[in-house]
Amino acid sequence: MLKTIFLTALTLAIAIGGGAASVWLVVERDFEFGTVTIGNWTAYPKRGTPAADPYSKARFSREADLALGYAEGLVFTATRDASGALLRRECDYRVEGSLPPARFWTLSARDADGGFIAPDDSVPALHSYALLRQSDNTVATTVSRNPVPGNWLAVDGSGAFALVLTLYDTAVASSARIADVELPQVLREGCDG
Repeated sequence: MLKTIFLTALTLAIAIGGGAASVWLVVERDFEFGTVTIGNWTAYPKRGTPAADPYSKARFSREADLALGYAEGLVFTATRDASGALLRRECDYRVEGSLPPARFWTLSARDADGGFIAPDDSVPALHSYALLRQSDNTVATTVSRNPVPGNWLAVDGSGAFALVLTLYDTAVASSARIADVELPQVLREGCDG
């Protein structure tokens, strides 16, 4: 009888502990069902919507994030450059290429907690209304700690970061062909020291 009680308690402890650990792992990681990856950019079109999976809903509730609805827009995040290396603030990057049609878009650099990493004396994000475009209507922006001529997104500090491209009022968000969209490449140009 004591053996049965012990085995039952052990089984319950493994089941509850394993279940809780697996939920914690899924909620803590940046994994979601329905993830769309285009080049080195990742989007979660169902984040914050009723169609999101339960783990995404739990993460969304815990982070108290404000997600865009299908008709409002779509957020793409890049944490790696075109070669697959993590984005580092000590390096200079060139974000170059075409963007899908959108009424308005922003490009910002964020830390692991989602905060802007721009120096206090610079703008935290570039936007489509104040950006110089190439002759073929593509964009070319430098992300760097050091000022450069042309489109420049300033970053501050050291360590890893993410680029966040937000497309507002775009048909891409509600399109079934979202994976066919073309997004700019993030190319490393060099690193300090």
